[in-house]
Amino acid sequence: MTRLRAVTALIAALLPLAAWAQSEANENVTTFELDNGMQVVVVEDHRAPVVTHMLWYKAGSADEPKGASGVAHFLEHLLFKATDNMDAGEFSATVAANGGRDNAFTSYDYTAYYQRVAADRLGLMMKMEADRMENLLLTPENIETERDVIIEERNQRTENNPQALFGEQMNAAQYLNHRYGVPIIGWMHEMRTLDLEDALSFYDIYYSPNNAVLVVAGDVDPEEVRELAETHYGVIPAEPDLPERLRTEEPPQTAARRVIFRDARVAQPYVSRSYIAPERDAGAQEEAAALTILAEILGGGTTSYLAEKLQFDTRVAVYSGAFYRGNSLDATTFDLVVVPGPDVSLQEAEDAMDAALVSFMEEGIDAEQLERIKLQLRAQQIYARDDADGVANRYGAALTSGLTVEDVQAWPDVLQAVTEEDIMAAAASVLRPEGSVTGWLTKPVEAVQ
Repeated sequence: MTRLRAVTALIAALLPLAAWAQSEANENVTTFELDNGMQVVVVEDHRAPVVTHMLWYKAGSADEPKGASGVAHFLEHLLFKATDNMDAGEFSATVAANGGRDNAFTSYDYTAYYQRVAADRLGLMMKMEADRMENLLLTPENIETERDVIIEERNQRTENNPQALFGEQMNAAQYLNHRYGVPIIGWMHEMRTLDLEDALSFYDIYYSPNNAVLVVAGDVDPEEVRELAETHYGVIPAEPDLPERLRTEEPPQTAARRVIFRDARVAQPYVSRSYIAPERDAGAQEEAAALTILAEILGGGTTSYLAEKLQFDTRVAVYSGAFYRGNSLDATTFDLVVVPGPDVSLQEAEDAMDAALVSFMEEGIDAEQLERIKLQLRAQQIYARDDADGVANRYGAALTSGLTVEDVQAWPDVLQAVTEEDIMAAAASVLRPEGSVTGWLTKPVEAVQ
């Protein structure tokens, strides 16, 4: 009864948010395309005189040529070097001098650069970003120094982190033929060989207006954005030899795979399971929506199904979780993690996880839990609209991963339309042993004894 009252109270608290969401369904979005093929998305929000300017390239680590892993991330670093018109470091220094902040990031499917500044500085941001799109000035000297930087970054974030090394091996086991099995930062032995030719080749092809999406969110007028974009970006010629975005396809997985990663630095052993899963597709987001909610049901916090079975009923785990990120150009994964409790072996934790999945497939969906999750998702989406950076990120990541503005705006309603039957069908389709990789992160045998 206590749990029922808590759920009822939560639903009552969230109902006004749900009503607001129905009346304020989408951001105020304007889209257009420049003559050179650059796609522009403008999201108006006039509550504060600031703007987020993000330039997204449809080129990430999965677009790299074989043997040059890490070049997309390497080039991201190099874009903060000199151009024909700016000295190395001048870009970020100018942003800071104008009271803003900037950064960049690389993923499997895209590379993005962003600045958050006062709205009246938008033209300056476009001028500088357009400059490094066309006029990057690379030298053997800055290739050498920046290559050392990314190698040290890998040393700090990956080589010194057993969880990161384990994650790389899990991905490599899941993707035998697709570039998602290669780490975004690159394999160390290939990073050491990256040179000027690798960087320039990737830059010349992919850093082109017809391979870019500009997202501007904040206190802006769409027509003013159009004029600025045409002035600064519109004069850059399109790349006539831009290739189609084709990747090597992953063969059908027909056998369960296992990874055991041992490292003396492991503080907490755990079990990880990944299943190959469909991504969000343009105009067909229903299965991805079902998987999004399935992840919440199975492992979205202390009230989830796995938490109830593994952490509270049997006490074999101190943590359990489920994760699904559908924003990818190609097939993604649905992931489970179980951290065993004291004196519980990894085998016992894995067996308990498997038993919980079997019981879930037999018992089905708790209708009250499904309703609560839908309301929570709706509330999160409403609150997220207050973050201009997050809004720009949402559109940019989607459009560089094969989705459209219409898909982004339809997503909240697609989630709300998911039924119990949809979720169980998605679970049956994805949670198949022959489509899985199960991994153990643990200490070496001699360290355990």
